[in-house]
Amino acid sequence: MKINRKHINRFKNLYVIIFVGFAIWMLFFDANSFLIHHELNSEMNALENERDYYKKEILKDKKGIKALSTEEGLERLAREKYYMKKENEEIYIIEYEDSIENQNDHE
Repeated sequence: MKINRKHINRFKNLYVIIFVGFAIWMLFFDANSFLIHHELNSEMNALENERDYYKKEILKDKKGIKALSTEEGLERLAREKYYMKKENEEIYIIEYEDSIENQNDHE
């Protein structure tokens, strides 16, 4: 039984063409394409970074709340931020240029 090479080459080319067409379709045009997956992965990474940022902010706020839950913490906040004082007490505020910049960074 002789196999005709002409017919085999036609099938090989047909399979290659179908495979290339299928690969192009799956990479670019399908609903689950490589481009969509890349876009979704980028968005997921951005959301994870945002989540980490907010977790750090929550921890910082919890520390601030814990500090304000004590009498000393409330007194310190009142004195430093609102310039409150006790009776018969005088307060002198001394600010340096570098402390003003640092204060603006924290607000």
